[in-house]
Amino acid sequence: MARQTYAVWMLIAALTVSASPAPSPRQEKGPWPPQVTPAPTKTQLIQRGIGSDVSSLTSDAASLANSFTEALGSAATGGTNGIEPAALTSLPTGSQIMSTLGISESDLAATPTSALQRRPYGNFTDKGWQVRFNGFIYKTPNISESDLAKYADGFVVGNYDQLPPDQQANARNLTSEIFIVQQGNVSVTLDLVADMNGSSKESITLPYNTTAEGDFDVFVPLSGNNQGDNANGGSTGTNAGGNSTGSLQFANGNETNNVQTFGSWVRGAADTGNATVYLVPDKGLTTISDIDDILRITKIYEPEEGLLNSFARPFTAWENMPDIYANWSKSIPTMHFHYLTTTPEQATRPYEDFVFKTYPDGSFDDRPLNFTNGDETLSPRKYLLDKIFQTFPNRKFNLIADTSNSDVMKDYPQMVTDYPGQVNCIWLRNTSETDSGDLFPYDTSGFKNLNNNSYMFFINANDLMNLDIENGQCRNTTIPQNVTFGEQDEAAKDKVTGAASQVATSMSALGLALFVAAWNIV
Repeated sequence: MARQTYAVWMLIAALTVSASPAPSPRQEKGPWPPQVTPAPTKTQLIQRGIGSDVSSLTSDAASLANSFTEALGSAATGGTNGIEPAALTSLPTGSQIMSTLGISESDLAATPTSALQRRPYGNFTDKGWQVRFNGFIYKTPNISESDLAKYADGFVVGNYDQLPPDQQANARNLTSEIFIVQQGNVSVTLDLVADMNGSSKESITLPYNTTAEGDFDVFVPLSGNNQGDNANGGSTGTNAGGNSTGSLQFANGNETNNVQTFGSWVRGAADTGNATVYLVPDKGLTTISDIDDILRITKIYEPEEGLLNSFARPFTAWENMPDIYANWSKSIPTMHFHYLTTTPEQATRPYEDFVFKTYPDGSFDDRPLNFTNGDETLSPRKYLLDKIFQTFPNRKFNLIADTSNSDVMKDYPQMVTDYPGQVNCIWLRNTSETDSGDLFPYDTSGFKNLNNNSYMFFINANDLMNLDIENGQCRNTTIPQNVTFGEQDEAAKDKVTGAASQVATSMSALGLALFVAAWNIV
């Protein structure tokens, strides 16, 4: 049985007795170079734009808990990953939020438009540089503090009035973050600036309007340097052009080993829509890194700790991983970092804020809300891995995460098969070796047919020190592997499955859906 299904059961049980604070309001202003603006140090694991009426959340709790338990039973017997879509259907749409709060179209129109851009990557093709611009557009309705407090009471597990003031503020802010109205069918124009004086500037209107969920994700060519002669350059995704004015000038991607950067702002939402763009050369090393329990301490497998570390405590780096990454960044000139988490997109800012204050700069991916694409919805990690591998067919990739992710345990070895010669190393932190609270099984079957020198299960961050990864040294020979191929830690199954019976019908429907959808643990 999937290890993360067990985690869901434990976490749901914990939600019946644990409060869930949320981040303080985000503020995003800043001069050049574009930086991810200071964001809260507490995670906002939330989804938006789908589901049942906000006013009926409490009355729906029992039926949702029952259907969720049935979904778990299906997963336990080898069924499909049916939990996530069912859970997502309990989240409110923008129109339902407006109806519940009594907000008119004219009221909403008077509120500022906000935007979030994930830090994008660009690749060099035979026609020049193109960039995968992606993010989402939304509005946050004006809601009084008293109304936020009233609705927040349904989002926290426990009584809102009994929370300390700082947690009450977090709960109100979480409610505000959920009660946003996605902006579909919106034209997006980006202002691109290459230097702090703005002397080289380009503006691009994306070729497609935002989706119904307010998302945009498209490859667009830059107007400058479109005379590239790289016959081996690769591209993927939709590249439909777009209207462009001005011209940014960069070295051709087949003539440099250096990652080049520039700034991007969403016009009309400049205070919230800024991002750094990374132009990645044809050849070199890219490290694709998960975040939870590899870059920061989350302990998703320990319910109380997982909730506190995700909703209340400041993000904290795991061991000395910042030193490991800093050393790779300094010692390997061609290194590009890409951070990929399946946490939903509204957690982008606090995640990016932590990562880029603690680890080397790089591009960023999280889970979008595009439900028109089945692969993107049901297998977001594999979908995003495929996209970057196909975009850079001549680069080699290091993949790093931990064993608590069932999708990682399946997807990482699959990349070796799907993209021969592109995977340099796979590193997986074995959380069950260091954390006694990690009782969940994990499956190593996918590694059976791989070269055993191409991957390493490690215990401490220092296990990654002094590896000659440029030349393919993936394994620290002092770290015993003793890998058997199949489900591991089977003895813990009975302890973990017992937690499933603790799912309480008193939990709000949205609380249940929110946590499952946010962590994508299916």
